[in-house]
Amino acid sequence: MMTPGGTFVARRIVPALLAQIVVLVLAGLLVTHPPFGLWDRREPTVVSWLAEHRSPWLDRASGWVSAVGFTPAIVTVTAAAMLALVLAGRPRRWREALFVGGAVAAEALVFVTAAALVDRHRPEVVRLDGALATSSFPSGHVGAATALYGALAIIALRSAKGRRRLVPVGVLLACLVPLLVAASRLYRGMHHPTDVVAGLLNGAAVLWIMSTLLEPERPPAATSAPEAGADGTADGSRGTEERANRRAMVVSNPAVTGPAVLNEVLAVLAAHGYRETRLAETDPDDLGRSAAARAVADGFPLLVVCGGDGSVTACAQALAGTRTALAVVPCGTGNLLARNLGLPTSPARALAVALDGAPRRIDLALAEGDGIEPTLVGAMAGIGLDAAVMADTGRDLKQRLGWAAYVVGIVRHLRDRKMRLAVTLDDGATFHRRAAMAVVGNVGSLQGGVRLLPEAEPDDGVLDLVLLQPRGFLGWSAATLRLVTGRQGRPEPDTRPGEPHQDGRRAQPVRRSLEHFQGRRITLVTENASPRELDGEPVGDGRRLCLTVRPGALLVHAPADGRPDRTADTAPVPLAATNPAAEARTHTVGAGG
Repeated sequence: MMTPGGTFVARRIVPALLAQIVVLVLAGLLVTHPPFGLWDRREPTVVSWLAEHRSPWLDRASGWVSAVGFTPAIVTVTAAAMLALVLAGRPRRWREALFVGGAVAAEALVFVTAAALVDRHRPEVVRLDGALATSSFPSGHVGAATALYGALAIIALRSAKGRRRLVPVGVLLACLVPLLVAASRLYRGMHHPTDVVAGLLNGAAVLWIMSTLLEPERPPAATSAPEAGADGTADGSRGTEERANRRAMVVSNPAVTGPAVLNEVLAVLAAHGYRETRLAETDPDDLGRSAAARAVADGFPLLVVCGGDGSVTACAQALAGTRTALAVVPCGTGNLLARNLGLPTSPARALAVALDGAPRRIDLALAEGDGIEPTLVGAMAGIGLDAAVMADTGRDLKQRLGWAAYVVGIVRHLRDRKMRLAVTLDDGATFHRRAAMAVVGNVGSLQGGVRLLPEAEPDDGVLDLVLLQPRGFLGWSAATLRLVTGRQGRPEPDTRPGEPHQDGRRAQPVRRSLEHFQGRRITLVTENASPRELDGEPVGDGRRLCLTVRPGALLVHAPADGRPDRTADTAPVPLAATNPAAEARTHTVGAGG
């Protein structure tokens, strides 16, 4: 029988791999039926040129490198690496061994499925290697080498404590192997360029998905309730009044929270000394806001929310500016706030880790706009591509595939027309852009550790803005690379925010596919009505979206990660800071691209 932790890992890995297969097959069909005959004209030229410029020594060298990606070599190295991790590691590194084997096996599964569905002939040149009667797309050699040696590089980086000079060299060599295999497969006439690119991306995507296996397991509940101090509390500093208030209300979304998860949550609360719990379910009309308001009115010191970002946001509306603390149990698709608070993905483990940490205050953002009631946002709000994807992704598909369900919507909307966008930071001058989407966030991380807003922190008193404005294939590639690596560039001289616009209409020339800014109030106005979303919930098309930070508005339980707590005071913040009708003075705190 699979453990709860194993079940949750499977729920994350299997849908992601299915989505990867779908994307890879769609890409293969696009390659085999290219628009305007684009690849038909270019790719054979590359392979033919390489075939015409072969030499004996390159033939031998490429043969050795190509053999690295053959199935016998991959299986041998994988088995040796797994045995070394399990037998030679102190302690035995079962999790890393499973990561290596799982990455190679998952890549093989995706490759075999995609190759069976995409029928592409190999280049019409003299081929130096024998080949099975499989499709040329994608390259299995390159994908397997990327999965295997990429996994070894990741493990080496995670283990880099001593011998720091040797580790980068080993990581560099491990990363070079897939590139050398890719070059050899092209040279030997076995694949088209897009085949090896697809192989590299296939292996890299598998590594990203299978990295779930590297997350350490924690018991679903805390090992025991903290030992009491002199006054009956863990640190001896809390009085008998607080100890008597060990009461909690649990608000769950029945669409995503089953009885098993709810029972685990109640067990965790009991283990942490919560003797009185009240259960409530979210209402489709308010997603739990009325239940949270009752918790505040009845004096509950803790509200546990089992649901997605929509339920968390609705409950935060009622808790803002009060002493009632929020504990997030991630049961939805995105779970952005939980992810950015450092909580595990397993619901029971997330609650146990949250309750082990001290409550602290984080910021919220007040969202306003045409047709939008003033609403507090905990994670992110956006206009454009992201909102269109949210609106197009049905609840049933999200429940079956998890966050991978958004992939279908992204592919569908990639060619949407860019928005003409006017941006105002605090009281600064308005500047203009043409962007595919604009996202304002109180937190920065998406699924898989992707840092959409690298500088965002939930308690820094400012909001972060990212503008996605890629142009063509290279622009999308650059944007994807920057999102995955988390690197930011400096703003170009002609893209500084706040400059007066020359003609008041035409967008300034923008060279970067991503731009990042910060402000306490960020106002976005589009030329035409565009899709909008608040914490993943579509709120209808409109032209205006304005977000204003409410510093320290929400008290939350978060992991004790040793990070300095900027807002440790748990007393309620002034109502002016959280009242949607209140006006707050704002100023520019920074911008960056």
